[in-house]
Amino acid sequence: MKIKKALVTALLGTLFVSFAGAASAQRVNKLIELFENNEPGFGILSFDYSLNNARSLATSGLDFVFIDMEHAPFDVERLREFLLGMTNKRLILEKGSLQPDVVPFVRIPAAGGAEELIAQAKQVLDVGVFGIFFPAIHTREQAELAVRATRYPQYNGAPDYEPTGLRGRNPSNAVWYWGINDYHAKADVWPLDPQGELLAMMFIESAEGVENIDEIIDVPGLGGIFIGPSDLSTSMGYTSPAAPQVEEAIQRVLRACLDNDVPCAITTGQNSVEERIEQGFSFVTVGADGGLNTGAANALRLGREAGGRD
Repeated sequence: MKIKKALVTALLGTLFVSFAGAASAQRVNKLIELFENNEPGFGILSFDYSLNNARSLATSGLDFVFIDMEHAPFDVERLREFLLGMTNKRLILEKGSLQPDVVPFVRIPAAGGAEELIAQAKQVLDVGVFGIFFPAIHTREQAELAVRATRYPQYNGAPDYEPTGLRGRNPSNAVWYWGINDYHAKADVWPLDPQGELLAMMFIESAEGVENIDEIIDVPGLGGIFIGPSDLSTSMGYTSPAAPQVEEAIQRVLRACLDNDVPCAITTGQNSVEERIEQGFSFVTVGADGGLNTGAANALRLGREAGGRD
């Protein structure tokens, strides 16, 4: 009997060590892992904070969900519940990894103003999201503020002390949601911190933002660019993103990203996803709410095939 107990204890110990080793060796932020492996990422835009939608998205085959709190209510408690609904314990056990299959990000509503932007960024990060999409970034100064709002102040002597972080430290829910005990060390912006697991991503959706892209793209700590075709076309005075002048602006931003090795994203559908991946976009959305409808599912399949992830 004692021998059997000893064998069971040894086996459980081996499984625990194996699980811990796998969890520590693998990134928590799946999208960063895809970037580092030069593989495209596919996501969906969500306005639906329901638990049912969270469970549906958690097993959708997507890589990330982009929770839009700019055009939906800014409700942090609902966001907390949504993240809880995306927690798939069975998958964690099967993978032996704490990395979510579908990584949650948030677009906050604040744009430009320092105090409100910093407060909103702090709240969604403390809940546990893996990065923020900052809307309406027009200038380098706005991008710098966004990065600083995503970072904690660094310890003395840190090689990446600048840009100085502005995030207050109270990440109890994020520590629980990520499931790690070294959250403060990992909760920094990639690629400024090569081991960082947070992404500070900027929406370029205005003529001014396109004009200033070369300055914006050079901001330390910027993790990615997301082009918003609809707002961009409106800013440029065109009724449709299909206008040739709007596409020229999109390609200008994409070229700046490719030249500086910065991940670049855009909205797509089943009729455009293959072309956008072939153009060099690193990550894309393939649809909007309601889980993964037929069009979004088809766009995801086409995108994976175009990106060599079928």
